[in-house]
Amino acid sequence: MEHKVKDFIGFYEREYYIFSNFSSFAIMWKGDFCLTSEHAYQTEKFDDENLKDAIRKTMSAYDSKNLSHQYRDKYRKDWSVVKISIMKEILREKTKQHPYIKNKLLESGDRELVEDSPIDDFWGWGENMNGQNMLGKLWMEVREEIKSGGI
Repeated sequence: MEHKVKDFIGFYEREYYIFSNFSSFAIMWKGDFCLTSEHAYQTEKFDDENLKDAIRKTMSAYDSKNLSHQYRDKYRKDWSVVKISIMKEILREKTKQHPYIKNKLLESGDRELVEDSPIDDFWGWGENMNGQNMLGKLWMEVREEIKSGGI
């Protein structure tokens, strides 16, 4: 997938960084405070409430991800099946809880949203800019839901 600067909005540490799960917008997730949407996402990998609580208490999105990765062997068995739908629900919650994010999402118009991370080729576009960009795709789906009055 080739991108031209005017055709998309990259949000990996730029003006639209708010769309990143590492951006500092706290959310309430299933009744618990999460410092970032990354914290919420990482907790969902587990059934163990103590581990979820430890992840929620980490001081940064980076730390939440690292702690989660230390316990890969304890991921819930259906994780690969449910992770995309969980991420979309987290994005919906982030949008509902932060009007600024909702406004920025609408402000993006119909432009393609890309997590232009050179590291992640599933959630982002990866090193060769040909990754799946699932996070960008989910944000565009949430944007359409907002436009149609669903959020």
